[in-house]
Amino acid sequence: MHYLFVRVVKARALPTPGNPVTKIVVSGCQVVSKPARKTMYFEWDQTFAFRRDAHDSASILEVSVWDPLISSSMSDVAGHNFLGGICFDATEIPLRDPPDSPLAPQWYRLEGGGAHKGDLMLATWVGTQADESFPEAWKTDTAGNPSSRSKIYQSPKLWYLRATIIEAQDVPPSSSFQIKAQLGFQVQKTKSIATRNGTSSWNEDLMFVAAEPFSDQPLMLFLVEQRGPKETTVVGVASLPLASIERRVDDRIVVSKWLTFEDPNEEKRVYRGRIQVKIFFDGGYHVMDEAAHVCSDYRPTAKQLWKSPIGTIELGIVGCKNLLPMKSINGKGSTDAYAVAKYGNKWVRTRAISDNLDPKWNEQYTWRVYDPSTVLTIGVFDSCEGFGSDGQKEPTRSDFRMGKVRIRISTLEMGKVYKNTYSLMLLNAVGLKKMGELELAVRFVRMAPTLDFLNVYSQPLLPIMHHIKPIGVVQQEVLRTIAVKITAAHLTRSEPPLRREVVAYMLDADTHAFSMRKVRANWLRIVNVLSGVIDMVKWFDDTRSWKNPTSTFLVHILLMMLVWFPDLIIPTLAFYVFVVGIWNYRFRSRAAPPHFDPKLSLAETIDGNELDEEFDMVPCTRSNEMVRLRYDKLRMLGARVQTVLGDIATQGERVQALVTWRDPRATGIFVGMCLVVAVILYLVPSKMVAVTFGFYYMRHPIFRDRMPSPALNFFRRLPSLSDRIL
Repeated sequence: MHYLFVRVVKARALPTPGNPVTKIVVSGCQVVSKPARKTMYFEWDQTFAFRRDAHDSASILEVSVWDPLISSSMSDVAGHNFLGGICFDATEIPLRDPPDSPLAPQWYRLEGGGAHKGDLMLATWVGTQADESFPEAWKTDTAGNPSSRSKIYQSPKLWYLRATIIEAQDVPPSSSFQIKAQLGFQVQKTKSIATRNGTSSWNEDLMFVAAEPFSDQPLMLFLVEQRGPKETTVVGVASLPLASIERRVDDRIVVSKWLTFEDPNEEKRVYRGRIQVKIFFDGGYHVMDEAAHVCSDYRPTAKQLWKSPIGTIELGIVGCKNLLPMKSINGKGSTDAYAVAKYGNKWVRTRAISDNLDPKWNEQYTWRVYDPSTVLTIGVFDSCEGFGSDGQKEPTRSDFRMGKVRIRISTLEMGKVYKNTYSLMLLNAVGLKKMGELELAVRFVRMAPTLDFLNVYSQPLLPIMHHIKPIGVVQQEVLRTIAVKITAAHLTRSEPPLRREVVAYMLDADTHAFSMRKVRANWLRIVNVLSGVIDMVKWFDDTRSWKNPTSTFLVHILLMMLVWFPDLIIPTLAFYVFVVGIWNYRFRSRAAPPHFDPKLSLAETIDGNELDEEFDMVPCTRSNEMVRLRYDKLRMLGARVQTVLGDIATQGERVQALVTWRDPRATGIFVGMCLVVAVILYLVPSKMVAVTFGFYYMRHPIFRDRMPSPALNFFRRLPSLSDRIL
């Protein structure tokens, strides 16, 4: 995009003792600079960037100097505040493309009002957003808001802090006490036990998340709590600076240390016991701050364990179209949109385009890629900076989310540029709403050799410590929630800040709430996965029913070939899968990487009550009647699940009943049949048995009984434990 840049540096010999301002007018846009600093000259050193469209026909650029001391009485002294001005032919302004050097400013004589009224030093040129003056320039499409500048942010370096509470000695005697470990807002406790001879042992692991540098939470606290019938009393406190804690990158054994408890109620240091702990930073793990299925980075915390990058991902955020107005200013719908992209520990934020429903950014960013099975996330938000509804200031209003796009790196072809428009869809308590469209350009460029790149697919996704000493699913989710809070607190301290609600939305911090819609969607996904097996079973049933005699005859021949030449079974299956893959190659996605699917998500057909339940807070804020209805609905769903689980258990218990003699006659029949089968297989070649069984199973329907087979009847008569359930 082309911009007209005007850099106003300074002025001299102005007939005013005050702090004059400059006014720039071009293409119907008028901008006033800040008041000048008065030294030897009147200095501004301010740059302005005016957006120029291809159809812009304006040809005059006006730069004038005004005295603000007189401008307040302009109605009384008309024209006396004007100190002089300059006019430029906009079509003659030079075009500058980097890496050209910056254009040197020069002195221009101010004209107008008769006598000479001083000189103004400025430079003007036409450039793009790649110009080095662009980031700090006052831009017309951002209304000069300093918080709307493009910025790059870095997530804090997160560590897992593992504290193993081994034992405590010389603690005050108590029937029930526990150790509480605290790191910032994170608090974890051991189980409560009784003291025996002043010594107690736990051997419990407590895990925390710490952000480097450790200035926000410099100390790790251990507290001894005595649990009484009514209250809990702290009888001892021990602290440990985080900077002194050892760092581990593998599974080696860390030496434990003893910490001394002191009485928190005494000014002097009073000995209250000691505790043996094994505490260290576990750098071999990847600290999860995103959901595992949409993670953008799997590298461990310790940098010495990182592998070489395999490529780069290039993202061009072009702009948005047809955005919905998110607020009103003076009765007119308005949106101050900006985009945020996140991959790995690098966040980028475009500038916020003020009052525009079709904003254009044309900003490009790159990231190093270490694993192709990662996801790039781009979100669009409405800025709360500036003015809110009807011109009212809303400094505490949250930035409204307008939708996001996820692009999985492994779905991109190497070197190909994907330039597509994605729908921004937002699901809220009202329903699914299309907020607009986002235009992106994406390209994945491979850096590693081909063999090294393909070898990545054989490597584990997570670092090795996740496999040597895995973290439980529940504990992993708790640690992820803590990591999101720490990351959000870190990014909100930047300038301009990346707001907390933006970070939470990009990291999917609120996606694990119960949703009946997601339950049904996941069930349909399972059905879709099993549809291939179901179709194959239906095809085989049609084959053995002789609906297509030619197909059935060919299956008989194939059966005989595979039985007589069993070495062909695995090659035949492999070749079949190869043919299926080659056939499906024609139907691969070529235009755009996959995006959110409203149909797959059941977002278009969701019931209003289920939607209200999905976005309800915890604890519930709805009326008792509404909660009762939801509970009854959940009970009916639970009854269905209960029936299915019971049926599965029944079938398994019937299999066990074959040899457990619950039904002596049934078990006797089964054992006798097993003996007969064993004798037959000993005497008759297995190939003959397999062909005979296959031909018998696929015999013509006129030779079959329409009743269930004797084997199935026998299995259904076997006993289970369902009759013992109360």
